[in-house]
Amino acid sequence: MPVKLSAPTPASLLPVSGVQLGFAKAHVRKQDRKDVLVMTLAEGSRVAGVFTKNRFCAAPVILCKEYLAQKTGIRALLVNTGCANAGTGEDGLNRAKQSCKALSDLLKIDANQVLPFSTGVILESLPVDKVIAGLPAVITNLKEDNWLNAAEAIMTTDIVAKGTSRQFQLSGKQVTITGISKGSGMIHPNMATMLAYIATDVVVSQAALESIIHYAVNKSFNCITVDGDTSTNDSLIMMATNQAGNAEITEKSVDFLVLRDALTDIAIELAQAIVRDGEGATKFMTVTVEGGKNETECRKVAYAIAHSPLIKTAFFASDPNLGRILAAIGYAGIDDLDVDNLQLYLGEVLVAEKGGRATSYREEQGAAIMKESDILVRVVLNRGKENITIWTCDFSYDYVKINADYRS
Repeated sequence: MPVKLSAPTPASLLPVSGVQLGFAKAHVRKQDRKDVLVMTLAEGSRVAGVFTKNRFCAAPVILCKEYLAQKTGIRALLVNTGCANAGTGEDGLNRAKQSCKALSDLLKIDANQVLPFSTGVILESLPVDKVIAGLPAVITNLKEDNWLNAAEAIMTTDIVAKGTSRQFQLSGKQVTITGISKGSGMIHPNMATMLAYIATDVVVSQAALESIIHYAVNKSFNCITVDGDTSTNDSLIMMATNQAGNAEITEKSVDFLVLRDALTDIAIELAQAIVRDGEGATKFMTVTVEGGKNETECRKVAYAIAHSPLIKTAFFASDPNLGRILAAIGYAGIDDLDVDNLQLYLGEVLVAEKGGRATSYREEQGAAIMKESDILVRVVLNRGKENITIWTCDFSYDYVKINADYRS
C-alpha cells in the first residue's frame, strides 16, 4: 500500500471555473477501466507545459510542444492510458494527430487547440480507433466536478488516485487551484512515468505562468525519484482560465509570489504523492544535502543516495547498514570532497563525522529510525551555502513483481 497516502474524496477536489472534465472506458488496454480523459478550457485560458528531456520522447510530447509554440489558444487536453505511443515514429505522430482531430471536430475547435497525452506501454501503436470511439461518451459526461474521475482515468500502475485543491483570497477575490497527477514507477527527473495537470481560475499573464511553472517544477517534480528511469512521456501542464475576476497578475505584481508559492505547494504535494505510491514502496525517504558549493554537487550526492539499490533495499529491510550511504556520497562525483569535513544524520541522529562513525552513534538508534515509514537522511557537506531536498522511496519485493508483470 502507498506510504501514508490515500485517495482524495470527490468533495476535496474543488471545481475550477472554466474547466470541465469527462472520461470514458475505451478499452485501450484493459476492459472496464477509465482510460480516456478530456479536459476542456474556457476560451482565453492560458496554458504552459514542461516535458520530459528523454530524447526518445513520445509522439504526444512532440505534438504538445508544437501546438503550444503556435500560440493558437489551447482549448482541450486529451489523455489516454494503456499505451504510451512512444517509440512509434511517424505512425505514432499520425495517430496522435487523428485523436486530436476527432476531439476538435466534436468540440468545434481547431485540432491544434487540443493537447494530446499518453501513458502506458512503450513501443506499441496507439489504438486510436478505440480512443476515438470513446470520445462521444467523454463529451456526454463533461462537468466541472469530475476531478476524481479524471485522476482515476490517468492511472497506470498507481494504487491510488492523486489530487489536491486549495482555495484562498487573492486581490480580494476567492481563487481556486486543483491538480491531479499520476505516476508510480519509471520516475526520475527530468521529469519524474508521470503526468500532472494543475488548473486555476486566476487571471495571470502568459509570461507569469511560464515563470511559475519552471520555478514549481524545479521545486517538485524535478526533486523526486523512484527508480532512476526517466520516462518518454512525462508532462506537467498548468492552466489558468482567467475566470476569478482578479486584476491580471504579472511577474511584477504584488500577488505574483503568493500565486507562485501556492501553485508550487500544489506541485510539491502531487510530486510527493507519486513517491509515496512508488511501485511497492513501504518507506518515504527525504534526502537533504546541505552546505554544498553549488546546486549541482548537492544534486549529485542526493541522487547517488536515492538511486542506490543497496541503500533502497536496506531501508526496505529496516537494516541500518548506513555505510552504504557513505559509499554513495563518496562516488557521487565530487572530486575534491573532504570526507573528514562532512556529517551524516539519520533523522536527528548523528551517524558519521570526521571520516567515520560518530562516537555517539549506537546501532539501535539507527534501527529504531529505519522502522519508521517516513525517514530523513541528511548530509552536511560543509563546503558552501547551497542546499537541496529530494524525495524517494525504498525497493521492496513488490517493485520487482509489479515491473515483471507490467505487460501481462
